[in-house]
Amino acid sequence: MRTFPLDQIPAIDVRFPGLSSRSALVSGGERGIGQGIAAFLARQGMRVTIAGISEEEGAFAQREFAEQGLDVHFVHVDLSDEAAVEGLVDALPENGVDLLVNNAVRNHIVDFLEYGDDTWERIFENNMKMTYYLCRRLAPTMVERRRGNIINISSVGGLRAHRQSVAYNATKGAIDAMTRALSLDLAPHGVRVNAVAPGAIINRPVDESTQAFRERQASGIPLGRVGTVTDVAALVGFLASDAASYITGQVIYVDGGLTTQLTPPGIYI
Repeated sequence: MRTFPLDQIPAIDVRFPGLSSRSALVSGGERGIGQGIAAFLARQGMRVTIAGISEEEGAFAQREFAEQGLDVHFVHVDLSDEAAVEGLVDALPENGVDLLVNNAVRNHIVDFLEYGDDTWERIFENNMKMTYYLCRRLAPTMVERRRGNIINISSVGGLRAHRQSVAYNATKGAIDAMTRALSLDLAPHGVRVNAVAPGAIINRPVDESTQAFRERQASGIPLGRVGTVTDVAALVGFLASDAASYITGQVIYVDGGLTTQLTPPGIYI
């Protein structure tokens, strides 16, 4: 299971204006980065719905949130199914939210020479469909209210390629382009659209089997550590808040400086 016990998600003492008592939908919020985002937003006083495919992880996450008195509700749904997304949105209070966080993603690590057409289609269509369906269904309500935020969780893979992840990298590049284009269409209606692109993030509980891998990752990052889900969540919270009211159409990297370097430390070209 990739869901954190809530006491393993770092909390930071910061309050952003304009989040309390508002509503958010976080796709893929039952685990990993999405769970960290949901926890951060709920701690800011938001009413949070998390939607995802893993019923077991979602139920566990909801129990963890409830024990902390956080207003988080899990909905089990296949977000790549348009009809299922329609049902999800129809069940939301007032058929809408103040904040949509598109975090859910699928990947399959395999060398391109071993790709089948089904691998490409499954990853590309699922990742783009999940984001498109939610944006298409929730943006109109935001436009009616003349306020709202859409934050797409991208990746450094949209700028610098991961090996053996051709389709995943392509979808993240597409999400970045979609973010910029969508921001222009929605800006006249008071709706902001941004993307957050994480680098190496501890996105599941760390044990002895993964500790050495995380240490190797940290050695290649300028800041010398792997990020936490709260590092990502704090930026999401800021972008969703009134403090970021003049920011839209941006892709912002949360990567410890990873994408700014030509080579990792100790290697010279």
